[in-house]
Amino acid sequence: MATGGRLTLEELAVEAREGRIDTVVCAFTDMQGRLVGKRVTARHFLEVAHAEWHACDYLLTVDMEMEPVPGFKAASWERGYGDFVVKPDLATLRRTPWLPGTALVLGDVVDHHGHELAHSPRAVLKRQLERLRARGLIAKMASELEFYVFDEDYRTARDRRYQDLRTAGWYIEDYHVLETTKREPLMRALRNGLEAAGIPIQESKGEWGPGQEELNVLYAEALEMADRHVVLKNAVKEVAFLQGRSVTFMAKWRPDLAGSSCHIHLSLWTLDDRPAFADESAPDGVSVLFRRALAGMLATAAEATLFLAPNVNSYKRFQAASFAPTRIVWSRDNRTAGFRALGHGPATRIECRIPGADVNPYLAYAALLAGALHGIENGLEPPPAYVGDAYKDPSVPSVPRSLGEAIARLERSEVLREAFGEDVIEHYLHAARWELGCFERAVTDWELVRYFERG
Repeated sequence: MATGGRLTLEELAVEAREGRIDTVVCAFTDMQGRLVGKRVTARHFLEVAHAEWHACDYLLTVDMEMEPVPGFKAASWERGYGDFVVKPDLATLRRTPWLPGTALVLGDVVDHHGHELAHSPRAVLKRQLERLRARGLIAKMASELEFYVFDEDYRTARDRRYQDLRTAGWYIEDYHVLETTKREPLMRALRNGLEAAGIPIQESKGEWGPGQEELNVLYAEALEMADRHVVLKNAVKEVAFLQGRSVTFMAKWRPDLAGSSCHIHLSLWTLDDRPAFADESAPDGVSVLFRRALAGMLATAAEATLFLAPNVNSYKRFQAASFAPTRIVWSRDNRTAGFRALGHGPATRIECRIPGADVNPYLAYAALLAGALHGIENGLEPPPAYVGDAYKDPSVPSVPRSLGEAIARLERSEVLREAFGEDVIEHYLHAARWELGCFERAVTDWELVRYFERG
């Protein structure tokens, strides 16, 4: 019997033959960071689908509602919405203990000639990792995901139009052990289930908001970590559903409560696995490479924000005195800054505090790495570390405050157009413009309350 969560094809064959696994979820990640795919019998996976399976190419052009968005070059009604091919990455094959008899594998999206589609999120990240490797470097990263837990199931929440939902806690609970005990059946199932799926969990903790949790995963090489991120996020929703609860990863689900972040940690290492950010001989203990990578991330943060805050709602989180950053500035250990330098020695790393929990990790990681490479390749130097309350300092650059502003900044980005490719940038700009247009046409509850009678 296979152990440790990860499975080889041979181990899956044994599990299937002995009746322990009968279903394989074959999936890839869409533009929104969701897993999409098929449930395949273990027999068919072992015979055929382990090599490839097919799906409609509209899946990398739809919006959150699965609406086929017009105007994409990659797929359209004019092009007939044909198929593309998904090649399972067997290194991601793992059991999913929270679903009986089930395994999961992630795949790369390719065309019928076997070439990866450049606009596929996993391919976007892999391109930046190839650029790093050409410089003799690899990236190790980690996501810190926050989410709210509700004592309502998803159907009930929707029937109530997501109003007056009962959070699984009722007071500010940051680090409280008693309050998080009330959710321990869910969080214990997640910690143990993810560990058994081969995703090493460090800890869970209560966050600031009532019913808000954070679940931290051990850092890993960037592609592995992005895979862990999307599997974890899907698992949180599935396990909550199985327990009659619901969760949200919205960046700001209610205006009077804390937002949910996804702080991203980055360090660079040599190909022979030596840390490249630390330099004990330097006065500040960090290497030239660290400073240049940080400088590049600062220089490109505004134009990269669309990939760090991809939705209209993402920008509601950027509020002063909220622990969500509003300024593009770095510090040694200051939670009012958009970037922090943390750790020492091999643990030296850069934390980006801009992303919310609604982020697609492949795209966010790729954008941050493109910024780091920009700084390395151009020998940039960061300004001095910021000291003080960055919320109150208008002299430092601001994080874009709306999806429209983020679109405009990305439109003008020469760095990201060169790093991602013109077609990829235009693909995601088109998706963002569509999302913004949908919001601008919507009539919100706020408008009805404010203007229905008195307007």
